[in-house]
Amino acid sequence: MKKITVIVPCYNEQEALPIYYKEMCKIMLQMQDVDTELLFVDDGSTDGTLSVMKDLHTLDERCQYLSFSRNFGKEAAIYAGLKNADGDYVAIMDVDLQDPPELLPKMYQILEKEGYDNVATKRSTRTGEPRIRSFLSESFYKFINRISKTEIVNGARDYRLMKRKMVDAVLEMSEYNRFSKGIFEWVGFRTKWLEYENVERSAGETKWSLRKLFTYSLEGIMGFSVAPLSLASIIGLLFCVLSFLMIFVIIVRTAVWGDPVDGWPSLVCITFMVGGVQLLCTGIVGQYLAKTYLETKHRPIYILKDSSEESCDGEKG
Repeated sequence: MKKITVIVPCYNEQEALPIYYKEMCKIMLQMQDVDTELLFVDDGSTDGTLSVMKDLHTLDERCQYLSFSRNFGKEAAIYAGLKNADGDYVAIMDVDLQDPPELLPKMYQILEKEGYDNVATKRSTRTGEPRIRSFLSESFYKFINRISKTEIVNGARDYRLMKRKMVDAVLEMSEYNRFSKGIFEWVGFRTKWLEYENVERSAGETKWSLRKLFTYSLEGIMGFSVAPLSLASIIGLLFCVLSFLMIFVIIVRTAVWGDPVDGWPSLVCITFMVGGVQLLCTGIVGQYLAKTYLETKHRPIYILKDSSEESCDGEKG
């Protein structure tokens, strides 16, 4: 019998975990023709998330867990789940039920019968989301799709079901600075998209502040486009040409009409403007260099502190 491994990243989700498990039990009961395993990944939670995972593992052997030594981020949790998943099919799903579990049987049937390698999901609406967050998200997708050769689908979620060959391809991209939405699109494979309306969290609060979303968007931009570097080069070239034109104009004015050079206020303004542009361009280059530096250090993407496999080995010993 084939097997589905469902990766569930968790960070301070002790309230949502029991609700999620209850809903997934209903789904697994419907999917009798395939084995389903829940792989919870504790991203260094500071509440009782790990304890709940251990209780679920004791209650149901289909529940497995990994626990990080600290908070490494959702991208690291997804990578750890993919690396430790052994199912013929692998799904990624949020624990807060904003990714509807009831879509999973349909996703499985599509992969089995329609020849797709991946069934991904996207939100058709953003009902219930703050307007400023919706506006910024829409703007991000429009911007990145203009500057990147890899198309990122607007409203795309991490929620998807993949065949093993696609999972193996994603694992080949073992980069430290990860942007999964871009990686999934970059590796290719035949994908079918399912739409659903936005769903409110079942419990708890979102961990994604505007600052974190902004930082995450920069990861996507720098990971899948060098357009900002090109922009910095173009700005530098334009200011170089402009400076030569200004020098020429000043020389002509002084030689022909005898006009004195403008005073210090204009000089100060120009100096500040040029200095600001130089700092902007230097900052863009610095961001790319910083990412390159982190990649060359070859640090692990995550560090495991505990897992259900170690727990079972300890009990046997």
